[in-house]
Amino acid sequence: MAKDLAKWAKEKGVKPILGMLPPDPMSLDPRGLRPLTLTLIPQNAAFDAYAAVIDKPTNNPVTFWELAKNSLLLATSVSVLSVLIGVFAAYAFARFKFSGRQFLMLAIIIVLMLPSVASLAPLFVLLNKVQITVGDVTFNLRNSLVGVGLAIISGALPFAIWNLKGYIDTIPKELEEAARLDGAGTFTVFMRIIMPISMPPVITLAILTFVATWNNYLWPFLVGKSEEVRVLTVALAVFLAARVDAPLLAAALLSATAALAAPFPAAAALIDGKPAGGPARAVRSPIDGREIGSVAEA
Repeated sequence: MAKDLAKWAKEKGVKPILGMLPPDPMSLDPRGLRPLTLTLIPQNAAFDAYAAVIDKPTNNPVTFWELAKNSLLLATSVSVLSVLIGVFAAYAFARFKFSGRQFLMLAIIIVLMLPSVASLAPLFVLLNKVQITVGDVTFNLRNSLVGVGLAIISGALPFAIWNLKGYIDTIPKELEEAARLDGAGTFTVFMRIIMPISMPPVITLAILTFVATWNNYLWPFLVGKSEEVRVLTVALAVFLAARVDAPLLAAALLSATAALAAPFPAAAALIDGKPAGGPARAVRSPIDGREIGSVAEA
């Protein structure tokens, strides 16, 4: 079976893929040679490439853990802010009538339809113009994780608003009306009724945004110029340019492992819920706790 798969891969020209199969045999080979067969553990396997990547992934004095910290901070911040702002905005669009509502929804659709590269030049110029000087220190958004995060949020937020609004539209308004009859205010209704019901799409969007931000290369490369704000994806490009195969694959595997492991807590909370189409769940009043309706499990 393995020989047939290796023969097929060689005939189809996908031989480089063999070197990236877990546990990444090429990164374990001290010679840095690309395997020609499906060998999981090469001869004289060693973790020298992993040790070199963790100790000093680039020629600059920055460690792998500092790059991973920046990636984690950036991905977490963008994910939390995008979903948090998005769910509030989605509820406003779904439940309230206000001046400019249709225009704003149209603007969100237009932003979603535009290719991502269309916003590169204007956002780059805008971030470069924002400079804050305190004494002898000048803070420029174009060279900070804050600037990178704002640029990514500008694309992630419309996506979150549009998808969450579509879900909130499906929640029966009678549940909110029953809670208001009990004396609950708008914020209480949102936090005690809408948010618990909307957790599945909220968690899903948070995971998607986290992974997309973790793997984002363009904005961290354009905006974060100093080594202090570099992330893992930019460091991987250094290995790719140098064509150092073993460290490149080791760094790629470490980065991918972190990206896969980080969303597990949120994914576990999502999996714990009952599948769509399951039995109805009672919705209780946030004031006195009595049952005011039911909604199908998401």
